Amino acid sequence: MALHFELVTPERLVLSEEVHMVVVPGTEGEFGVLEGHAPFMSTVKDGALKVYARDGAEPRIIQVEGGFAEVSETGLTVLAEKAA
Repeated sequence: MALHFELVTPERLVLSEEVHMVVVPGTEGEFGVLEGHAPFMSTVKDGALKVYARDGAEPRIIQVEGGFAEVSETGLTVLAEKAA
């Protein structure tokens, strides 16, 4: 099972792939998303977005600045103001 994850900025599509889990720096605290997570939306604060390709793997760290995260039936989309 895999989670479809997309990271998008106003300039470009940064990442679009199937992953195990993503940990997002939400304004109310970090939250992890796996496949099958209940739908919701959250604002994103500046911080480290952690992308786990598979269970037990070291995360890929992407620094993001502001934005929104949406979990839906199709996966997780993070709309960030900036991503590096």
